[in-house]
Amino acid sequence: MKKIGLIGGLGPEATVEYYQKIIDEFKKGNNSLTYPEIIVYSVNMSEFIGLMETKEYEKAIRLLLEKIEALKNAGADFAAITANTPHLFFNTLAEKAPLPLLSIVEATCRETMAQNFKKPGLFGTGFTMNATFYQEVFNKEGIELVVPEEEDRKVINYKLFSEIELGIFKDTTRELLIQHIQKMVDRHHIDSIILGCTEFPLILPEDTYCGIPVLNTTQIHVQEICKQCLA
Repeated sequence: MKKIGLIGGLGPEATVEYYQKIIDEFKKGNNSLTYPEIIVYSVNMSEFIGLMETKEYEKAIRLLLEKIEALKNAGADFAAITANTPHLFFNTLAEKAPLPLLSIVEATCRETMAQNFKKPGLFGTGFTMNATFYQEVFNKEGIELVVPEEEDRKVINYKLFSEIELGIFKDTTRELLIQHIQKMVDRHHIDSIILGCTEFPLILPEDTYCGIPVLNTTQIHVQEICKQCLA
């Protein structure tokens, strides 16, 4: 098996979920104690988000490249970033990184196509919803991607960073997020919802909401990581 390298900490709650889900994937049909070797570099989230907020993108890229280099030096054969927002820089990172990288966006696009969804909605951080890196990948496949209205994006982003990223999961916030999904169903007729922040599945764990399927980017990415590990 190949050694897995994970850039974690963005945020920590999702990093724990990645580790658990990778182990769970290897438990399926496996009665042995054979599990993959996993190397995690947990990044200081405050430092990375601070660079994003001040738009010091070159510094953010250098920070991530340093961590990927550290994974290589620790023995990783490939790497994955356990968050959607840093994929804003994925093309640059993939070009410069010393290890092969697995894209959460490309993996999610492939799963969207496999399930024949034509008009998914996208939840994520403000950085993700306001950027176009998801659309650039999906548009190439003729898939229309819908994001919430501007004011709704602000509310979702606030809830993410004031509660969910801190491991605070309130029923009222869950209901608010479900209301935003319903709003997108009613206004834009989305046929699925992409949980484009790896913390969202922790507060929205069901397979469907408002009558449409959920695309859990954490689970999708984990499956790609496990395939690469065994390739």
